[in-house]
Amino acid sequence: MELDDLKQKWKQNDTIRKIKNTDIMELIQHKSYGPVAALKKAFNKQMRLMAILPLLIFATNLDDVQKVFTNIMFWSYIAFCAGVIVYSWFNYRLVRKMEGMDKMVKPNLEEQIDILETRVRWQTIGIRIVAIYFIILMEVLPYIQHIRMLDKWHSLSPLIRFTFYAAFLALQYFTSRRVLYQKFGCHLAYLKSLIMEME
Repeated sequence: MELDDLKQKWKQNDTIRKIKNTDIMELIQHKSYGPVAALKKAFNKQMRLMAILPLLIFATNLDDVQKVFTNIMFWSYIAFCAGVIVYSWFNYRLVRKMEGMDKMVKPNLEEQIDILETRVRWQTIGIRIVAIYFIILMEVLPYIQHIRMLDKWHSLSPLIRFTFYAAFLALQYFTSRRVLYQKFGCHLAYLKSLIMEME
């Protein structure tokens, strides 16, 4: 008699656990809301923005197209945008995989969240490296190539220029962390908390 009661309780607990896991997976995998949908939108938006920005720069310089195509700064910016697009595309694909998962998903989801968290940390470091690269380029480029805008910038005293660079790097250091957390980090943290509730 007691054995039958224990079996019945165990079956009920197992059913409750399955329902709970199903509800959590529905929340995670929902197409229009939830952390996975938010991450997909963020990576998709990043890809679109990086595809549009070079076109806008090109459009504003249509009066001298040849100068644009020979501009090292322009090609550096194109390379940066292409890198961000490739990075976002890989992350977008990874997030899409999360939507199609079923059966034994917890370990897989944990692994993929770890990958995304690592990539977001890389992005933080990458943004700083790119900022330093463009600062060096702005300082060195006038000695290699004549660009009117940079000539005006170099007409300012080095003290003003380097103070501006230092202020920009300090601002970028603090804002990039906050922005990346709002765009990606908070969704990854929420996803982690949901997975921890899974059995």
